[in-house]
Amino acid sequence: QVELVESGGGLVQAGGSLRLSCAASGTIYNGNPMGWYRQAPGKQRELVARITSSGFTNYADSVKGRFTISRVNAKNTVYLQMNSLKPEDTAVYYCAADLASRRAWGQGTQVTVSS
Repeated sequence: QVELVESGGGLVQAGGSLRLSCAASGTIYNGNPMGWYRQAPGKQRELVARITSSGFTNYADSVKGRFTISRVNAKNTVYLQMNSLKPEDTAVYYCAADLASRRAWGQGTQVTVSS
């Protein structure tokens, strides 16, 4: 059983910053890749950023240069630092962990960017 708990969402003005956190517990190992996804109303869930256990990262083109994903393996925690936020970043953000046979998801945290 794996549990992912996100925090740090909220309402921010365009150009502002937020930092999301995701704490993982249960049967999860430091080697599991973890990532952040988002889903805006009426749109499909999309990858925002992903990080491997060794620190290799990849980002959606729309967030490159503005968002930074990081992790602290000893704490089973992954972060998403979001800078220069835009209204189009408004979405529910989900933490995910790639397990051996499936992807585990958190409950999501709302991020709203006002113009």
